[in-house]
Amino acid sequence: MLTVRRLDIADARSILAGAARHAEEIGVPMCSAVVDEAGVLIAFERLDGGKVSSVGIAIDKAFTAGAARNTTAFYGDESRPGSPGWRIQGTNGGRFSTIAGGVPVVVDGQVVGGIGVSSGTADQDVEVAEAALAHFLREAGITPEA
Repeated sequence: MLTVRRLDIADARSILAGAARHAEEIGVPMCSAVVDEAGVLIAFERLDGGKVSSVGIAIDKAFTAGAARNTTAFYGDESRPGSPGWRIQGTNGGRFSTIAGGVPVVVDGQVVGGIGVSSGTADQDVEVAEAALAHFLREAGITPEA
């Protein structure tokens, strides 16, 4: 039998708070999503002014980061024509995102969830996702993975 560690609603709220705080600092209203290790949505927030078109994108970024256990930027690099992951974005019912802004949540070497952020540039989305993760880890007293 397996023992599965996953984010809970309090963890998800902490992550969303970190995302909102950083999004406000950089002046970009974001859509942010948090999923468990299987890619199932736990919580979502669209800040006032966050793009409606970014709702599904943020959720798909979180799904990819949590379920595939890597950043969406990694898959973007690996999914170019001729690369090993070419056309991966068409998998999982089209939910697999190769757009930067999805980050897995890793605790004690185990992926326990994922964060997806959308509405800014790819760099801004990554920045907010990483800030959200750092905020959560600090609040939880967890040492970040190397």
